[in-house]
Amino acid sequence: MAVDDALSSPLGPPACEKDAKALQFIEEMTRNADLVQEKVLAEILNRNKHVEYLKRFKLDGATDKDTFKSKIPMITYDDLQPDIQRIANGDRSAILSAHPFLNSSLAGERKLMPTIQEELDRRQLLYSLLMPVMNLYVPGLDKGKGLYFLFIKSETKTPGGLLARPVLTSYYKSDHFKTRPYDPYNVYTSPNEAILCADSFQSMFTQMLCGLLERQQVLRVGAVFASGLLRAIRFLQLNWRDLALDIESGTLNKRVTDPCLRDCMVKILKPNPELAEFIRFQCSKENWEGIITRIWPNTKYLDVIVTGAMAQYIPTLDYYSGGLPLACTMYASSECYFGLNLNPMCKPSEVSYTIMPNMAYFEFLPHEPHSAGLTCDSPPKLVDLVDVELGKEYELVITTYAGLCRYRVGDILRVTGFHNSAPQFHFVRRKNVLLSIDSDKTDEAELQKAVENASQLLREYNTSVVEYTSYADTKTIPGHYVIYWELLIKDSTNSPSEKVLSECCVAMEESMNSVYRQGRVADNSIGPLEIRVVKNGTFEELMDYAISRGASINQYKVPRCVNFTPIMELLDSRVVSRHFSPSLPHWTPERRRL
Repeated sequence: MAVDDALSSPLGPPACEKDAKALQFIEEMTRNADLVQEKVLAEILNRNKHVEYLKRFKLDGATDKDTFKSKIPMITYDDLQPDIQRIANGDRSAILSAHPFLNSSLAGERKLMPTIQEELDRRQLLYSLLMPVMNLYVPGLDKGKGLYFLFIKSETKTPGGLLARPVLTSYYKSDHFKTRPYDPYNVYTSPNEAILCADSFQSMFTQMLCGLLERQQVLRVGAVFASGLLRAIRFLQLNWRDLALDIESGTLNKRVTDPCLRDCMVKILKPNPELAEFIRFQCSKENWEGIITRIWPNTKYLDVIVTGAMAQYIPTLDYYSGGLPLACTMYASSECYFGLNLNPMCKPSEVSYTIMPNMAYFEFLPHEPHSAGLTCDSPPKLVDLVDVELGKEYELVITTYAGLCRYRVGDILRVTGFHNSAPQFHFVRRKNVLLSIDSDKTDEAELQKAVENASQLLREYNTSVVEYTSYADTKTIPGHYVIYWELLIKDSTNSPSEKVLSECCVAMEESMNSVYRQGRVADNSIGPLEIRVVKNGTFEELMDYAISRGASINQYKVPRCVNFTPIMELLDSRVVSRHFSPSLPHWTPERRRL
């Protein structure tokens, strides 16, 4: 029941007094976005006025944005890497931030993002706003539970002793998550012990088991990314017999060996032959369409990120869920949490995120998709949060409490509207990312290097790669990279064998970044890389097709990633052989030196 009108919000009638306060906070922040941003920047600069980085540019304690903009340059990770390396190696002087670093968040192959304790508070604040907004659109979420598949990933330490782990792992292991207060609108079926188990099989098995045991209580099903939820469905396809056996007998599978997890599950698991028979009946069917609503019939929506690269999973999610609404609730990265979706039940193609101006100081670099790039003669003019223009695209630039100053995140956003004075953005794409299956991000240079390394194996057969392109195949679970190769074989009597081409797949995977290799080895979120060899002349046909659609023959370049259906069909119709990586690439939690 909605609370008294005195606590109502322009967003809609809140479900309870706690929600009313959260919605009022959103209104206050977005109504005064410009003032909040000035305050945030002043706070960041004032607390960090003595740090080495700001002194380097002679800011001299100034906290106003005009001085800040005139003296502090816009940077990328490469610019900051020497300072971060010093921190990682144990230098505890005030280099980037006046606050001691809690840990370093891993964000890709070579990126360590220093994090301070206060950032956990800020992330928790944003999380606390999600359900009050969702309750405006979906009533009764306090009458059941959420089945969320949440996982921690491996962590290591930098040479100087700082923990290095993904940002979500840092959050799940914090007291903010582990000792979070009870909230009837935000109860999970998965116990903390299952989420915090480092073994991916044991964690998934027990989370799925708990979700099945409480199938009637589940009102929403989710994971961080769409790929993660589909991986859970695939896990159920492969393991339903063992899950049903445990439910029938009330005993836990011997493959679950974690002592804390076993102790926890003993208290939960009781014999239930009727439920076990139901699971067998549903999962033994050949047709898995609508399996989510068949097993969890009270599910009202799926809570997953399906924007950006995750949009490729929407048709598969629709198939397994019977077309349930897909809710994208928040926008965040390893560097910073940004904002939330104030209309979470909209269509995925219409998702826009409202930037919360208290999370960091935000600036925006106008993005021209076809521009030649920035030059020294024309330094870029960054736009403030409240000054972005409707319909235009920008690259996000942030200044954070943890010490990132005018840092280019690499996200391309389009302005779709405003909530009060705070802009709302549609996520267009990640700049320079070519391929992505899960949390991996492979750019063109990385793919080129992988192809070059793999093609070395063809030299002794007097064979070379003439052209190549790629795509992320998400029809399989987990998805996998597909690389199309056109080969020039100069001696047909000595052409590379199936074994050699399979070894080329391995060589490509070994060349990928650590996030990709972790997905392959530890998380099982990425399937074996595939090389499809196409007939000679295929890429000429590809060019002819592009020219027939209006491309200039003088400016045509082979696309290094394709997703247009007619082009995919052309390539697949010319495939002469397919080869998969027969083994896992090398990966350990230990980080390479930056």
